[in-house]
Amino acid sequence: MFFRQIADERLAQYAYLIGCQQTGEAVVIDPERDIDRYIAIAEQNDLRITAITETHIHADFLSGSRELAEATGAKLYLSDGGDADWKYQWVADYDHRLLNHGDSFSVGNIEIRALHTPGHTPEHLSFLVFDHGSGADAPIGIASGDFVFVGDLGRPDLLEKAAGQAGVMDPSARTLHASLEQFLDLEDHVQVWPGHGAGSACGKALGAVPQSTVGYERRFNAAIDFAQRGENEFVDFILEGQPEPPMYFARMKRDNKLGPPVLGGLPRPTELAAADFVAKATSDGAVGIDARTDRIAVTNAGVPGAVWAPFDGGFNAAVGSVLTDETKALYLVIPRADLETAIRDLIRIGYDRIEGFIEPAALEEHFAEHGGAAIPRLSFDEARALWEADESAQVLDVRYATEFAAGHIDGATNISYTRLPDRLDEVERSGPVIVHCATGNRASTASAYLAGQGFDVRYVDDVYATWARRATAAVQRDQTALTTAGA
Repeated sequence: MFFRQIADERLAQYAYLIGCQQTGEAVVIDPERDIDRYIAIAEQNDLRITAITETHIHADFLSGSRELAEATGAKLYLSDGGDADWKYQWVADYDHRLLNHGDSFSVGNIEIRALHTPGHTPEHLSFLVFDHGSGADAPIGIASGDFVFVGDLGRPDLLEKAAGQAGVMDPSARTLHASLEQFLDLEDHVQVWPGHGAGSACGKALGAVPQSTVGYERRFNAAIDFAQRGENEFVDFILEGQPEPPMYFARMKRDNKLGPPVLGGLPRPTELAAADFVAKATSDGAVGIDARTDRIAVTNAGVPGAVWAPFDGGFNAAVGSVLTDETKALYLVIPRADLETAIRDLIRIGYDRIEGFIEPAALEEHFAEHGGAAIPRLSFDEARALWEADESAQVLDVRYATEFAAGHIDGATNISYTRLPDRLDEVERSGPVIVHCATGNRASTASAYLAGQGFDVRYVDDVYATWARRATAAVQRDQTALTTAGA
């Protein structure tokens, strides 16, 4: 049996290519849209992709199943679970088979058997994999999708928080609890091949180890431990502390159900001269995406109205959280060496109209002569002086709610940067908006977004924990001094 886990480290997503080396057939599980990776691996190992499947209708990335079917003619095997709202609506024009619990299909001597494991989503399937070519009569592994992760379980709150289905979190958590019985019935040796790893927003405590076993998860997975204590204890545990999902999750659910557009290849944006780039990026129906990581450079001079999404591990979430219109033409400020990675990042979350780019140095040379949009940048000490002096100032904390609950500035408003467009009416326009997060990274994206919406923004480029400790120590010194003086 051929086995390859294909990792997207940017979205912490895992796809799988599993093949029978005797017959040369292979299946891809949970592909993303840039399918050239899977085709190349298959060709390099004398395999042909004859089957495509996915564990569920994904919310965190746009599925590549349709793209791969177009390119290879492989047969699609997709879930028939869930009610009418959770049926694939694009498969009728393709060679396909809908799967229910216990159904199986084969690629050569490899059997893929579906288990209906709802809870994360109603239609969710997990796949037991049997290597009959080796004579085995027990599964070697389970492709668990967003059901079981290393150290965690798939979150059951996304249908409510991301897809807007009110009142389904608690029932979904109880369904997930019931689904676990199937997992716990498996033998300890069965390998666990999850759909995501550490860094994914599809769980709250995913491990960085890419694979596990049923036996290990049975013993050491905290969510499974709570499940074995009882249903109510599990529901409380699994729903508590889940981070706010990015805004684009709802769109991914919709497009993966209706059918992602077929790309036919990666977009090829044109490199533009600076004046032309600024003109195009600020025109109607277009937006700039500034991926520079130099905060001083960006705050001193940027493209008016651009999304500021530093090109690091949070690039996808930053763009997907504040760029709510996927139909706009995109113009990237990005080093040429990072351009292809950025393109792949964007198409994986449904931004296909990538029409132009410019190197940061070329844009900065233009700004040095002609100027650009500036955002005032403050330390926490400077921010404090402002909010104490100006009653109209609003402190906006764009960290997650769990971080805010652990400690925050008195009077601050908490809106996670991932949900900012949805809660824009909670941001005051009567005075300056002082935007901060934990280190300045998330606040950079939020600040640029709010500036583009016409707010008077002050961006706090500072470390909250360091300032909070210093501020607390100062208060304690003052109290000690007062006590001493009184004595």
